[in-house]
Formats: sequence, C-alpha cells, structure tokens
Amino acid sequence: MNDPAESQLTPGYVDRSELRVVPELASFIEDEALPGTGIDAKTFWDGLSGLVNELGPRNAELLRRRAELQTLIDNWHDEHRDQPRREVYKAFLSEIGYLLPEGDDFTIETTNVDPEIASVPGPQLVVPITNARFALNAANARWGSLYDSLYGTDAMGSAPPAGGYDRGRGARVVARARVFLDEAFPLSGTSHADARRYHVRAGALLVDDQPLVQPEKFVGYRGHPQAPDAVLLRNNGLHVELVFDRTHLIGSRDQAGLADVRLESAVSAIMDCEDSVACVDAEDKVVAYRNWLGLMKGDLSETFQKGGHRMTRSLNPDLTFTAPNGGEITVKGRALLLVRNVGHLMTNPAILDREGNEVYEGLMDAMITTMIAMHDLKKTEPPRNSATGSVYVVKPKMHGPEEVAFSDETFTRVEEVLGLPHDTVKLGIMDEERRTSVNLKECIRAAKSRVAFINTGFLDRTGDEIHTSMEMGPVSRKEFIKRKPWIGAYEVRNVDIGLECGFSGRAQIGKGMWAAPDRMAAMLETKIEHPKAGGNCAWVPSPTAATLHALHYHKVDVFKVQEAIAKEGRRAHVDALLEIPVASYQKWTPDQVRREVENNAQGILGYVVRWIDQGVGCSKVPDINDVALMEDRATCRISAQHIANWLRHGIVSEEEVMTIMRQMAEVVDRQNAGDPNYRPMAPGFDGVAFRAACDLVFEGRSQPSGYTEPILHARRRERKRLDAAA
Repeated sequence: MNDPAESQLTPGYVDRSELRVVPELASFIEDEALPGTGIDAKTFWDGLSGLVNELGPRNAELLRRRAELQTLIDNWHDEHRDQPRREVYKAFLSEIGYLLPEGDDFTIETTNVDPEIASVPGPQLVVPITNARFALNAANARWGSLYDSLYGTDAMGSAPPAGGYDRGRGARVVARARVFLDEAFPLSGTSHADARRYHVRAGALLVDDQPLVQPEKFVGYRGHPQAPDAVLLRNNGLHVELVFDRTHLIGSRDQAGLADVRLESAVSAIMDCEDSVACVDAEDKVVAYRNWLGLMKGDLSETFQKGGHRMTRSLNPDLTFTAPNGGEITVKGRALLLVRNVGHLMTNPAILDREGNEVYEGLMDAMITTMIAMHDLKKTEPPRNSATGSVYVVKPKMHGPEEVAFSDETFTRVEEVLGLPHDTVKLGIMDEERRTSVNLKECIRAAKSRVAFINTGFLDRTGDEIHTSMEMGPVSRKEFIKRKPWIGAYEVRNVDIGLECGFSGRAQIGKGMWAAPDRMAAMLETKIEHPKAGGNCAWVPSPTAATLHALHYHKVDVFKVQEAIAKEGRRAHVDALLEIPVASYQKWTPDQVRREVENNAQGILGYVVRWIDQGVGCSKVPDINDVALMEDRATCRISAQHIANWLRHGIVSEEEVMTIMRQMAEVVDRQNAGDPNYRPMAPGFDGVAFRAACDLVFEGRSQPSGYTEPILHARRRERKRLDAAA
C-alpha cells in the first residue's frame, strides 16, 4: 500500500493504491469483509484501483454517448414534430447508431446456474439491502404460511376483522387451502377436504388409504410414517409442506390434525443496492455492504421491538425430510439471493480515483459485492446461497449492447482480481431503457456466457420512454400510456427474445412488480398473467404476496407455456416499440389536467420527503386517494418526467405546477402526521425535501435519461450536512 501520510492530500480519506478511501469503508473492507476470502488487502485495493482508474474513463465515455444520442433525438423531434413517419424515424435511429442491426440466432452459454434461476419458476422479492430486517424477511420468505396469508389479507375478498381470532374466517381459510390441495395434489376417489389421516406406507403417501393421482408428487415426510409431523409435496417444481399438530389452535380443530399449509414462495430475492435504497456516501454504503456480508456469511441478525416484545430475527436453516425410499433429503430454507448493483451513471464520494474524482459507484459495487459473495462460495457445507458456485448480480439501467459488454468486461476484471473462474458472476440484464429494449437480442449476445436473467419493468421503461421522446409532444395521461401499443409489444418481445436465446430451463425471464401490497385479492386475480405470459419469475412487494403469488405457479406450468410460445415465433417487432406514447387526443379539460398533475405531484412528494429527510429509499406511500402503493425511484422517475413533459409543451404552467406542489405538500404532511420523525413541508415550503421534489419536476427535462438520482443524492447529502451541523 501507499504511505498513509499521503492521505493528507485529501482530508478525511486514507490512501490505498492510488485511491483515496473514506476510513469507515476502508476499515470495513480490511477488518470485516476480506478476512475469510483468501484475498489480502493489497491485492484487493490494487485490483479495485486498476478497475476504477482504467475503466472509469470508459464508463464516462458511455455516458457521453447517451447524452449525444439524446441530443440528436431531441433535435430530430424538433424538426419533424409535425410530420413524423415511423419508417423515417426508424431509419434515423439506425443512422445515428441508436438502433442496431440484429445478428444471427444464438443460444446463451451460461453454465452452473442454480435451479431457482434455471428450472424452478416462482415469485421473486426485491428489498432494500440497507434494512436488515427486510433483508432477513426476504431471505426467509422461501417458505410462507398459506393459512396466515389468506387470513391476514383481503385475498378472500374482505379484510381481516379487528380483534382476536375469528373462527368463521379461519374455517374459510382452511376450506380455501383444501381447494388448492385438491387442484395441485388430487387424490384418487376422495378430497383433501374430507381427509382424516395422512400417512406413509411402502414409500407412498396415502390419505385415508387413497393415493395421490400423481404419486411422484410426494417427496418426503418428517416424523413417524404412520402419523407424520409434516408431509412434503412438489408441484411444478415448487414444494408444499403440510404441517400436522393436534395441539395447535388450528390443528386441534381439524379432523386430520392439519395445522398449516406452508408454500415454497420466494424462491429467489434481489438484495437491492440501487432503486430502493438511499445510499449517497460511505456511511450508507457500509450499511449496505455489511448486510450483504451477513447474508453471505449466514450470520446476519436483527433485534427489534414488535407488539411490545423484543425479537431477534436471523436466517432460517435448511429443512430435512425422510425421502420415500427411506433416505434423507434436504430442501433449502432460504431464497436464492441476487444482489442488484448500481448502474453506470452515479458516482460516490466513498472513494476517489487517482485524479481526485468520485469513482463510479457501479464499479465499486462490482468489486465489493462480488468479493463479499466469496464467503458463500468458500462454504463446503450447507446452508449455502449458491449450490453451483455462482454469484448473481442484477445490473440495472444499461443502455444498449455496448453498455452490457462493458458490464461483462467489468466482471471479467473482477473475477481475475479475486481469482474466481471466468463467468462465476452471472449477470441480470434489466430491460428497462428503450435503447436496450430495441436492441435486446444484441444486449443478451454481449454477455451470452454469463447472462442469467432478463426482465421487464414498466415504470423505469416508461420514464425513459417519456424522456427519450420529450421533444415530440405531450404524452398521454399515465393511465392511458399503459394502453399504448408499445407497452404490450415490449412485454411480449422480451419473452420472445429470451426464449429465442435459449433461456428456458437455463435463465430467468422476469416480470414486474405488483405495487399495491394491501390489495392481495386484486393481485390474485391479475398477476397470474405473468406466468401465463411465459415469465418464470415475477416481482412481489412482500413475503405474504410471495406466498399468494406462488399459487399461480402451481396453476400454470411455465415451461409448457414457454414451449408453446417458442413455437409461435416472434410475436412483436421493433416497429411497435417505436410507437411514441404522444397523446392523440389533447383536448383535456382543466380539471383533468389538474387531477393528473396532482396525482403525480403527490406521489413525488410522498416519496421524496422520506428519501431526503429520513434516508428511506423504498416505502409504502399513500397516493392521493390514500391507497398505499410501493414507491421507489422508478415510480418517482415516471411522475417527474410526466410533469416535465407537460411543462415543456404548455399543457400546464410553472405557476400552476408550483401551486399544486404546495397543495400536495400539505396533503402529504397530513398523511404523515403520525410519524414522529417527519418534518412537515408546509407552511414554509423551503425545506430540502420540498426543494428536491421541485427540482425533479422543473429540472426533469435536463436530467440524464430523466433519472432522479443526481438530484436526490445531492439533496440528501445537503440534508445530512444540515443534520450533522445541528
């Protein structure tokens, strides 16, 4: 290492291999993260220095290319606003290198992929890594109680009653669970609703002496075969555990002693370092990295107060059962964990490069999160995160194949530094920017030996759609944007191309988030469309939602769906993706305009005030109608870009928007009145959070790709400085 005295060149930093590092981060890496990996500090810092100092300029050039393309598109729209023609527009995008030619067919070459990614379709959670309790809940959401999920939500059509246990509602839950068992595990000549005894004889499960119609769906039991404590079943790759306990409140009233039906639920979970967190400096990044370290080592725990009781949560162990042949089988007790790194755009002051510039945060994440994952790779006994020796990194907000190729090169460099086999790191490509959508096949080709995941995300994708075509004209109201042809083509084409590239049985094709965590009946009714569309995973906002969404994967055999889709060939083409969602009808009434802007402004303010003042990157925010919705930077991006677009085209004035922002700030203040840590925005409207929300709207047109991060990070650092000085 370099002489520590050199750190005085930049006060508050220590010097490491031509890098200047905040001491808190340096200490975490050297004292906590590196021990046990086999990587010494000099090797690590030298490797990170080479990564950020050599690839940093390339990263910057990619961002300049984004800006250059955006300027060209803006100018084209200015010149062609009155006579846009799709074929002319498409030719223009090809001419400037935005739209690239699609190459020959190929099949991805990814190997050593865990079954949760390759062969077990199911729900996927996304949680902020900075919240240890949420991270633990997500990891442990591999298993969830169907009884609790039905009883405690509106999944059966009504909200749970206040007060103690309602026996009538409990009976309806049990009946509903028995219907599920009859559908997924039918019996010969009887029903689970009439069952009085489950037992194992000669390696077969019998229910009142009747076998399963498909006996192979019985995979194990726990306890005595004549009166098991638990029975393990499997359907469409997902396990179901029947728990028997005649001393339990529910089991004591059940004729078969069935106390619970536990579903394998969130088979995978993304630990998010990006959209759902507020990490703006070394202090925040250490929290994120430390929780990831605890998950990879398996020793993360969190103590908290709940219902007046002090509780400690830790990672669940694996589950062990007796197999039908008398042997032992082990089933994983935790979700397979992926980590979402930051994209290419943002820098972070936690580390400075040799020129004294903040390093690109995505490069820092790549090295540090992969190094931390080595703790799991070095385990020789379960429980392990990856049984195949892989690390799963989701990479967001990439624009086109050259940026995917840059990520592939980045992880190749990381693997070389850390001594890992090539393609140990598996890459998740988020199809959420239009330049990636129109070039998706070539994006996959750019990382064909490590790609293990593609997905669609309507909100970020819409935010980019609005920003890319900002100069074309006023876009439709948000509800009508969802009905435009491009969004259907986007969803379908993502699946088509994934299947063309050999994803089925090898990689995930993911679908987006259900954003209303309290509306489970609606989720059960609509989210089955994701597996029916060929998605072998889809995002859910909570462990309870994962358990309920798992029911859909028992109803739908995703691989049969994918097989049928693949036979159809390409169902959507790039022309449909280029249908810009500019409003064809623009004669909105003043009331319609005001309501649209109010809805956007209220969502922005409700989210931003917690982000800036409390460092909460993802939260359940009441909308203008007091319906709780999960909000993160993606939802904020679309709302801010929508208002910015209407401002640009004179649908609403700056004065009108500012009046609405102030009115909605008062609404948000009322909605948060019960939060003792909340700082009201009214009546002064001069706090950091309110100014940040206004910046997102009034400066939205000039923000790179319409992203919210530059403004949010700057304002959050301002808030932290003020708090530290107080």
